[in-house]
Amino acid sequence: MRQTVLVAGVLVAVAFASVQAQRPPISNNIRRFVTVDAPVVALTHAKVLDGTGASARNDQTLIIRDGRIAVIGASASTPVPEGATVVDLTGKTVMPGMVMVHEHLYYPTGPGVYGQLGESFVQLYLAGGVTSMRTGGNVHGTMDINMKRLIEAGSKAGPWMDATAPYLNGPNTFQQMRVLSGPDDARKQVNYWADEGATSFKAYMNISRDDLAAAISEAHKRGLKVTGHLCSVTYAEAAELGIDNLEHSFMAATDFVADKKPNACPGQAVGQKTIAGLDPKSPQFLALVKTLIDMGVSLTTTPAVFETFTPGRPLPPGLEVLTPQLKEQFEQTHARTAKSANSIYSTLFMKGLELDLAFFRAGGKLVAGTDPTGSGGVIPGFSNQRTIEILVEAGFTLPEAIQVVTLNGARYLGRDQSTGSLVVGKQADIVVFNGDPTSTISDVRKVETVFKQGVGFDSARLIANVAGRVGIF
Repeated sequence: MRQTVLVAGVLVAVAFASVQAQRPPISNNIRRFVTVDAPVVALTHAKVLDGTGASARNDQTLIIRDGRIAVIGASASTPVPEGATVVDLTGKTVMPGMVMVHEHLYYPTGPGVYGQLGESFVQLYLAGGVTSMRTGGNVHGTMDINMKRLIEAGSKAGPWMDATAPYLNGPNTFQQMRVLSGPDDARKQVNYWADEGATSFKAYMNISRDDLAAAISEAHKRGLKVTGHLCSVTYAEAAELGIDNLEHSFMAATDFVADKKPNACPGQAVGQKTIAGLDPKSPQFLALVKTLIDMGVSLTTTPAVFETFTPGRPLPPGLEVLTPQLKEQFEQTHARTAKSANSIYSTLFMKGLELDLAFFRAGGKLVAGTDPTGSGGVIPGFSNQRTIEILVEAGFTLPEAIQVVTLNGARYLGRDQSTGSLVVGKQADIVVFNGDPTSTISDVRKVETVFKQGVGFDSARLIANVAGRVGIF
């Protein structure tokens, strides 16, 4: 027996050394947030929502070995390895770390002004349960790329990041966006930012079809993907050009504007009016859904940001982490929104979610993000949890909603072999809830520990480190 244990111990040590070489080191800067860091960890007696869309499984034990899931099974029949660090999760629930694909490292700090808040945001994302994310466009250039590298080096606590380059746009009024001068410029920008380390691209509202086609072609040559928040180009046109992803699900589509002119944005409000009145069973909508599915285009739903525009919706969670000035600024905005009797979002918000569900149930590739822009109130981490709640409110089952914010995102990013679901062999990217979301959906807000590659981070410590100062750094 001693001989067997000794040999097993040697094998474990060797395997751990091998994996440790691949995992980022834990610097002193982030070790203060870590509560679990051991070669072998046993999470016992947990309810498991595995991210595949399957129903929850009760009283499960997960064995984490060298940062990966080694075993998942019923606690009654799953032995805990000798020497393992045991975490008793009786009464608690686990799900995969969220994989969100429309996030930002900036936030509205004034009219038309976006402050770079990468330092606090990456901590909040991780605290909220996000272990992988794409920054869906940036207005700085190097912030996202540099933060990605710092996280991978182990000097910052945050999710794995797909760092999107600055926006690819046509004529615009945003001071923090560059205007493309034509297809050659689009190709030039793609290659420049790819060389700088960007790993994806985002087209914006006023891009032309020719510029978009050039950007997509050039990005694909380098094995990189392109998404878009479009208006001047319709969804069907973008799909034919080979775009990989479209943002805000159908909320930004101008396909149904009767007098839509080529390469011209009729205005978001005009497009949204057609979406608000759209029948999800209409031939026009079903034809667009078929086109998107046939062309393999993913849609990103972003209900957390649209909720902040909608009268009658509750104050979003997490406002307390903002600076007092930003918190007051958003609370005033929320109060004004509540008094807006004629807001299109009173109809549009739930209609957009109805269309999301129809697309998903038809077999469409639905992923999710939060988009911390608009007039504020979309707080990293907190809004990611809120997204699950909203999807369930809209008719998704809880396992479906979790699949959208985990495995679907991992599949889009090409990372589903390593993360996105709780499966033996994958990274131990795991969120621990102090409660049971299957019976009380608001328990998704009770994140206690977030494991990233087997290292457990204390959610409360991460939040406390930036609370009241989000807006400064």
